[in-house]
Amino acid sequence: MFSYRHAFHAGNHADVLKHTTLIALMKYLTAKDTALSVIDTHAGAGLYRLDGDYTETSGEAREGIFKLLSKEKVPEGQKKRAPFAIKKLASTDVLAPALQDYVDLLRGLNPQFAETGDPAHLKIYPGSPFIEQQFLSGRDKLKLFELHPTDFKSLNGNIEQLGVGRQVTVAREDGFEALKTFLPPPARRAMVLCDPSYEMKSDYARVSACMADAVKRFATGTYVVWYPVIPRPEAHDLPRKLKTLAVKASRSWLNAVLTVKSSKLTTDTDGEVVRPGLPASGMFVINPPHTLKADLQAALPQMVALLGQDRNAGFTLDHGG
Repeated sequence: MFSYRHAFHAGNHADVLKHTTLIALMKYLTAKDTALSVIDTHAGAGLYRLDGDYTETSGEAREGIFKLLSKEKVPEGQKKRAPFAIKKLASTDVLAPALQDYVDLLRGLNPQFAETGDPAHLKIYPGSPFIEQQFLSGRDKLKLFELHPTDFKSLNGNIEQLGVGRQVTVAREDGFEALKTFLPPPARRAMVLCDPSYEMKSDYARVSACMADAVKRFATGTYVVWYPVIPRPEAHDLPRKLKTLAVKASRSWLNAVLTVKSSKLTTDTDGEVVRPGLPASGMFVINPPHTLKADLQAALPQMVALLGQDRNAGFTLDHGG
């Protein structure tokens, strides 16, 4: 139950999608004058070292944030197959505003990277708690939940270093269940990020049940779900269930999916089966801000161009309500 550690995956292509979307959401929601409650049901450790053993072992950040920062172009062999918009965007050094906000936030946490612009100096990578906290004003509140004992300890220590007092609270609780006690929020404005590991198949059903309960308790909240796109029925069913939930509740919705490679199994030179790892992931948002669609329409083609690993790379952006 407690084997998953996000430190192995920090800064990968899924984080690029997740955190670019999260920044766009926080930027919009905290621009209003009224207080906002932010609830993160699976907060992780909060901060990660990109030069640490976990990240170095997996190498996933090299195919994610470091690839984005290097502004690699679409390989020659893929250019004929790439959509025109992707080919055009891949040849420019100007990032879409949402991606630029993401890079700027990383600069703020890595002074040497900010000074030199050299990705080699990007050492600290923020998880969602630190991203969310960066946008809070004095009237806003952030509630973080994490069950993993080691990650909870790290999260607690990392948040204490911020010196933000009671504005941010950390609890070692099941975020699925704890969320119920905070909806509706006192300020009547809330954003919830639900980002479990999906290490257990039951997480998929728990996510959809949790979101259904949340919308019933507080229909106007902004609910954000990250999910992996993998060859598993539960994974494919989740966005469909979330869409059905939103439609039945007469709420608007948006679903963004970033694919970087094929999900098919391959074999190496010795005939051993090679699993592709995570080929794609999605962000489903119930009650998205009206600006989010445009933000992602500009950013997603660049993510494909810069992070795509084979000709199967692409994106979808659906919305309704």
